[in-house]
Parts: sequence; C-alpha cells; structure tokens
Amino acid sequence: MRMTICAVGRLRAGPEKTLIDDYLTRFDRTGRPLGLGPAKLAEVDDRKGGGMTAEADLLRRAAPQGALLCVLDERGKTLTSPKFAETLAGWRDTGRQDVAILIGGADGLDPALRAEADFALSFGAMVWPHMLVRVMLSEQLYRAATILAGGPYHRA
Repeated sequence: MRMTICAVGRLRAGPEKTLIDDYLTRFDRTGRPLGLGPAKLAEVDDRKGGGMTAEADLLRRAAPQGALLCVLDERGKTLTSPKFAETLAGWRDTGRQDVAILIGGADGLDPALRAEADFALSFGAMVWPHMLVRVMLSEQLYRAATILAGGPYHRA
C-alpha cells in the first residue's frame, strides 16, 4: 500500500527534512515486506493566495486517484501508536492500493475537504507547526511498520 503525505508548503533543507527523509526511508525498508510503502512526500504551494479552498484543490490533485484520504486535523481521532499500526494494516488488508495523508496550511484544512476524508487523525488537541507534523507523521509511519513487523523499536 503506497503512502503519500500531501502537505501545503515547501520544506527547505534542514533538520526537519533530514528527519523526514530518514524516517520515510526506514518506513520503506521495514514496510515493504509487510505490503506497506513506498512512502513519498508531495508538497503543494498556493502561490496565488487562494486560501484554504485553493489549498484543498492542490491537495486533492496531489493525492493519487482513488486513494483513501486521511486528513490530519485536531478534531480527528487520537490513536495510540499500536492502534495507528492496526488502522494502516486494516486499510492494507481491505485492498487499499494508496493512502494519502493530507496536511493543511497555516489556516488548517478546508471544511469541504475534511468532509470528503475517509478518516481524520489527530496528534492531540495542541496545534503543531506544520513542519514538525510532517516529522511526527513520518516517525509514526515507521513506528507502525516496526510494530506490525514485531520489531523492538516500539517499547510501550
């Protein structure tokens, strides 16, 4: 099951990009034998200043056609890491070929796009900087793969 992280904004070289690249590489390596991966980051930029509606259109286009749409949103479900792993495995086991995880811009996600989503995931009630959310999501994808593989990374 291919994973696409669709995010508003461009990530510059730096520690966040290094971490994302590292975790997504680890996810690909660990997840492949489990039918998970590859994972990629698709960045979109609303250069015309169209706000959330324009960002939503760009995110829709960045998602693979027919993909399960998962939005990151503070109103979404808060899952433990094992439950997140179980959720990914469930999507895989029902034959999903693609999952797109959407991260909105500074103002969040357009309500219409949130309503279209198949699943809404929350990293808690706090608001996180978008670049850190990408790192956290990448790490959780890797952690989910290690949980499903029975590896020692997750110790809870």
